[in-house]
This record gives sequence, structure tokens and C-alpha cells, in this order.
Amino acid sequence: MKNVLTNEIPFTITGTNQFTFESEKNRLYQIHVSIPNEVPPETGFPIIYLLDGNSIFGTVVEAVRIQSRKPEKTGVIPSIVVGVGYPTSEPFSKERFYDYTMGEPEIEIPSNKMDGATSQRHGGADEFLQFLQNELKPAMEQTYPIDQKKQTLFGHSLGGLFVLHTLFTRPTFFQTYIAGSPSIHWNQSIILKEESQFHQLCETGEIEANVLVGIGELERWHHTNVGELAKSMVDRLTTRSGLKVEFIQFENEGHVSVLPPLITRSLRFALR
Repeated sequence: MKNVLTNEIPFTITGTNQFTFESEKNRLYQIHVSIPNEVPPETGFPIIYLLDGNSIFGTVVEAVRIQSRKPEKTGVIPSIVVGVGYPTSEPFSKERFYDYTMGEPEIEIPSNKMDGATSQRHGGADEFLQFLQNELKPAMEQTYPIDQKKQTLFGHSLGGLFVLHTLFTRPTFFQTYIAGSPSIHWNQSIILKEESQFHQLCETGEIEANVLVGIGELERWHHTNVGELAKSMVDRLTTRSGLKVEFIQFENEGHVSVLPPLITRSLRFALR
């Protein structure tokens, strides 16, 4: 039989680029960018920044590319997608434990679990947030036609915790915040204090943001209480002025399997 694989070549996603970005703090990030293949609107394209970019960039890009072909039916318009990840071939990097957390974990972590979390540094969320705002975002805005009034931050798990931290401490950095299965239990006392201070800020009438929190149905009974903590926080946020808040529980999905349906729903939420 004729060998049909003799012309094998590497595959790349249409319209995407990859580059390495060294922060002012000498931390290395692998950045993936997807640009729509069409003339941008006068205001520029909406933009979605993805945490853990190594794991979900391809999924989000293809979802945007397919669904934005018929925005009148899907509610998804052409958008720039930026995956913020690390120089590794793995879907996740241990560096995330530093970048996405505000302090040491407030839970007991088994030494043989959580991808080496016990041996990693924690508490670099503010440093990472300044990198996003003061280094990465300006670089994107200088290079691509971006609508600065339509910026979304998407994170899952520890990334979801970081999204909430950003919303509570720097609510004007983005207009839409999407937190999937946020690991509130990891820095629970810190994030609850930040939430309380944020509620006081909402009373000034100066806050306006869209917030989507999604979990898998099976997470409601997870030993970390991730599902119930997220639902309780959403219940409190829905009472605050200036916020448009949605909560979605995806039937029969767990902490990892929730990602594909969450991504699809998030696009409609962020790009409608």
C-alpha cells in the first residue's frame, strides 16, 4: 500500500502567531495571538486574554473562528484572542502557582498531588497583574487594532481565582471577567476581604463590569467546596450595582471537563 504520510509537515492554526515575552521582572511567557482574517471595525476588534494559554488557546481560537462566521446566529463576532502561557509543551506550567495566587495556600495540599504545588512559590498575583496591564496589553495595542472598551479576561481554576482578584482590585482593567471553577478555597480569606472592599467601591456607582462564573455540576460536591463557594460569591455579587452577573452550572461536568462548554458560553457572553 502506498505510504500516504510521506509529506508530513507541522500543522499550525490559521491566523495565529507565537512569541516569547520577557517581563520586566525577568519572567518568561509564551504568548499566542489569533487575528481575524478580515478588515477590523473602526473601533478595532474585541480582545480576549486567556490565562493558562498553553491549555485552551487552540480551543478558543477555533470556537471564535467557526462561530464568528455567522454572528447573527451565534452572537459571536470576530475577535483577537491572546493566550498567556509559559515556554513549555505541557498544557500547564508550575509557574501558574506564583502568578495566579495572592498568598500561600490556605488548604492542606497532598505532597503527591496538584502538580508539585507544595514546592512552588505563591503570592505573585499583583506582580503578574501589573505585567498584563503595563507590559503585555500595551504591546498588543501597539501591534493590533484593538477596541479598548471590549476587553475580556478569562481564567479557570487558579486562573479563575486570579480573574476574581483582578475584578475586586482593578475592576477597570477589563470590561468582562470570566471565572471558571474559581479556586476560592486556595486564598479564601484574602479573596473574601478583597470582595468586601470591592462591594464598598460598588456603592460609589463608579463600577461597571460584566461577570460570568461557571462551574461543573459535579463540582458542587467536590471536597474543596469549589462549587458552593463560587455560587455563594455570585449570589452576593448579583446584589451590587454596576455589575451584570451570570452564573452557569454545566450538567454532568467536572472541574476539567467543564472547559469546552464554558468556553462556548463565555464567547456569547463576552462578544454579544
